[in-house]
Amino acid sequence: MEFTQRIVVRGGGDLATGVVQKFHRAGFPVVILETAIPTAIRRGAALCEAVYDGVAQVEDIMCRKINKIDEIESCRRAGEVPLLIDPLGETIRNIGPSAVIDAILAKRNLGTNMDMACITIALGPGFCAGVDVHAVIETMRGNDLGRLILNGCAKADTGIPGDIEGKNAERVLRAPVSGTIVCRKQIGDVVEHGEIVFAVCTEAVKAPFTGLLRGLIRDGIDVQKGMKAADIDPRTDVDWRAISDKARCIGGAALETYFYLQNKRRDSL
Repeated sequence: MEFTQRIVVRGGGDLATGVVQKFHRAGFPVVILETAIPTAIRRGAALCEAVYDGVAQVEDIMCRKINKIDEIESCRRAGEVPLLIDPLGETIRNIGPSAVIDAILAKRNLGTNMDMACITIALGPGFCAGVDVHAVIETMRGNDLGRLILNGCAKADTGIPGDIEGKNAERVLRAPVSGTIVCRKQIGDVVEHGEIVFAVCTEAVKAPFTGLLRGLIRDGIDVQKGMKAADIDPRTDVDWRAISDKARCIGGAALETYFYLQNKRRDSL
């Protein structure tokens, strides 16, 4: 089945990519809106890489960067997901989507509101369902991951990633100072404890344990002190190009939420 209602997804990072895949597979034409300089860490599973390379493929989803709305339809006919550089969402009115999904994961609202579409959904903290958007989806790992919230907010961000084989906070490597990052390793590498992963200015950041470099920000990107720059997984056999279990769960929850709100609107007419 193919639907005519367009879905706009704000953001093209790894969690957003899980959302895009679910809607695309379900037959919805999806449009991604991104910034001019995405700073995704898990780039192997993030469609926003199309901003830099023109195209990006994650699993069965091919994404293509376009320059104007007129190119959306040709992408759809080719089975591709179009990506526009539009961090402010200025093209949303002209695209005319049936739903806008904020998957930026900025931990704050960067402008998404209920006037953007008949259905608006946001992922994670920074939004209040019923005030900012029609629904919020919980993104914190645990029993509530993927839960639909119709009133209220998602849980506050703890800044601590989920535990994997006893590793949590140390899995994320952050910029020690502000400046331009110089990568010494490549995403997908197995890094040994103590090896330099990247440097900012004269400050080197070393691997705190041996593991798979599952995420690494693009070389040459300007970063701010404390910004996430890399992600090490203690499991060295993980496919860093695959959509994560968390992204799949959230993507499925977003699709469920869309249909739930559609049915709710239909019943109220």
